[in-house]
Amino acid sequence: MEPTVLQIIEFIAVVSGMTHVYLLTREKIIAWPFGLLSVGLYIFIFAESRLYSDMILHAIYVILNIYGWWNWANKGPEEDQLPVTRLTRTEAAAWSGFILVGFIVWGSVMKANTNADFPYPDAFTTVASLVAQFLLARKKLDNWIIWIIVDVVAINIYMLKGLYLTSGLYAVYLFLCIKGLRDWRRSMD
Repeated sequence: MEPTVLQIIEFIAVVSGMTHVYLLTREKIIAWPFGLLSVGLYIFIFAESRLYSDMILHAIYVILNIYGWWNWANKGPEEDQLPVTRLTRTEAAAWSGFILVGFIVWGSVMKANTNADFPYPDAFTTVASLVAQFLLARKKLDNWIIWIIVDVVAINIYMLKGLYLTSGLYAVYLFLCIKGLRDWRRSMD
């Protein structure tokens, strides 16, 4: 059986995505171009799979990847690299509230106005991923905790949609996020 064009594109997106996240756990700025390639391909994949929230998310990821690349490149003059920091309790509560309200509102919009599959779980991964990606670009340690939760939900969505390579990718992401949390915590010390 010959692979379909979508499967080939998905394979390239998976490999570049794994490379991206691995390099992020190592705090390497070269991670960002791999991220741009992966998210660009996933825009097409998710459009074809009727996961519209994920498609929109990946379009926004293009912007956030460019921002992350720029932010990591423009560290302070006395720093080797942008330092890892933590959210305050107030910031963590605010971002958590934003995720909760955002995914309920976005899920409702997607359910009422599209033929989206899994509108609420898809909306959760979308809103939480946007927050996590922004915090990643700011080098906040807390981004990894959000990514871990997103990955657990995403693995199940993609399995149910038959996107087995993507589900596997998110399983690898889950382990890389645990590694990232551990490594960045050490980097702070």
